[in-house]
Amino acid sequence: MGEITVALPAPREIKIRVRDGVEIAVALYMPEGDGPFPVLLAASPYRYDNNILPPSPQFLWRETGPIGFYLAQGYVYANMDVRGCGKSGGEFRLLDRSEQKDLYDVIEYLGHQPWSNGKVGGMGQSYFCMSQWWMAIQKPPSLACIAAFDGLNDPYRASVYQGGMLGDFFGSYWWNQNRIINRFPANGQEPREQSCDLNLLVQQHPTYDDFWRERCAAERLHEIEVPVYSVGIWGKVDLHTRGNIDGYRRAGGPKKLRMNGPINAFVANAQFNSVEMHRELLLPFYDQYLKGKATGWEERPAVEYFVRGAETFRTADAWPPQGVRYVEWHLGAAKSGSVTSLNDGSLTREAPAGEAQTAYDYPNPGWMMGVIGPGPAMQPDAARRVLTFTTPPLTQDLEIAGPIKLVLHASSTRHDMDFFVKLSEQMPQSPEDRAKGLNPASYIITKGWLRASHRALDPVKSTEMEPYHTHTDPQPIVSGEIYRLDISVEPMAHRFKAGNRIRLEIVNGDSAVTDMLWTHYYAPDKIGTDTILHSAEFKSVLVLPVMEGA
Repeated sequence: MGEITVALPAPREIKIRVRDGVEIAVALYMPEGDGPFPVLLAASPYRYDNNILPPSPQFLWRETGPIGFYLAQGYVYANMDVRGCGKSGGEFRLLDRSEQKDLYDVIEYLGHQPWSNGKVGGMGQSYFCMSQWWMAIQKPPSLACIAAFDGLNDPYRASVYQGGMLGDFFGSYWWNQNRIINRFPANGQEPREQSCDLNLLVQQHPTYDDFWRERCAAERLHEIEVPVYSVGIWGKVDLHTRGNIDGYRRAGGPKKLRMNGPINAFVANAQFNSVEMHRELLLPFYDQYLKGKATGWEERPAVEYFVRGAETFRTADAWPPQGVRYVEWHLGAAKSGSVTSLNDGSLTREAPAGEAQTAYDYPNPGWMMGVIGPGPAMQPDAARRVLTFTTPPLTQDLEIAGPIKLVLHASSTRHDMDFFVKLSEQMPQSPEDRAKGLNPASYIITKGWLRASHRALDPVKSTEMEPYHTHTDPQPIVSGEIYRLDISVEPMAHRFKAGNRIRLEIVNGDSAVTDMLWTHYYAPDKIGTDTILHSAEFKSVLVLPVMEGA
């Protein structure tokens, strides 16, 4: 990755009084010359005075992009502390209506300064991107475009309550990190104590209520009229991936989609802070809409997407791409003989003919860190204590691109069931290692989540391949009754290699070993037995978007 080649000058710090009287702090990094200049606005809770730190994955929240690079291109870079953070007044309340309105007021201030050419563009990754969706929805006249890079727009479904289940990331990890960032800024000056208890706040809203509707840009993406360049990351399925796809599909103005291939948040951070990526992708977009240059951005394909496994980009006119056919793989009880797990089930194109089911008891006594315990070599083993359903070795490469769905028929001894679903690629293994009970190498492609009590579908927003759950009125299940559950697995473009196997993993929890920052606490009341049916009457099916001729 390229280093920033332009020294970063000290910013000009200003306070902008917004409509309710709160003062919002903004750091203005000014290019050389008299202007007028276009402005890039980056808004986050991470304190602009932390920009003296190196933009490295060690500081994962340093997601401004290469500020010095844009100064050299003749842009003002405005870095805003959102209310309740850094040097801004007010109280932080995670993307609430006041924070949204602040974006409008700050953009209009920046667009009307004598050094400004009157055009402002959105900038930044992750939270910075989440802010950009709201910039465009607010419709400030001075906003000319947004480059929405790697950011969700439905906090409830994308992260805080995946499948209706409270995740650890936002309320616990992320908010604890943000309070530390604000309390101990890099320059040691003006520490900020934040009184908001975000962990408690999100736990007080376990269903999709007015609290979440206020913060859900996804419901208003159709209001966006400015040009949008939505750039997503396949390795961020736990957090942002679907947001960029939905942002592209639903926005109303000129738009393009780019799905990049970093495998996790740390690689994605390094990519966003590299000069090469900005020079190739974002600068032509900004120059087109903020400077009026003919950069050729409009001639780029509507959709460019990286295919993991094939390690190449493909282009399309829409998402999902043309040429996709949706193919069913049936869960079955027959042993695959390829992996040691709670069941070692099969995944086949043929539908089951008789009665069959797979049950497991939980919590498993072998679980140590989440749902993972050690294998024979005393190394963490992701498959050993979960349910697996695995195909035979593929006879040829198989490429997927688009939405993925899992239909389960299941029952429980409890009043609820949790389903954590992972789609993995499993590599070949030597007979000697198989005989030792060692599990083959594998890696996760994508994931899905659903709590059975949150199974209700929105009849308007759901499609055949993309179940959309309301999450408004959870209904407990009746012990012993069979329920159909439609689970939307996060979209993906991936090429499975010939000789490898497709593996589906199902269990009712996760682990920091496999899921890093995006885990879910295993509640002590989850004690029981769940049964998945895969019979002629009650089929359980994985549906994949297979590319014809790929």
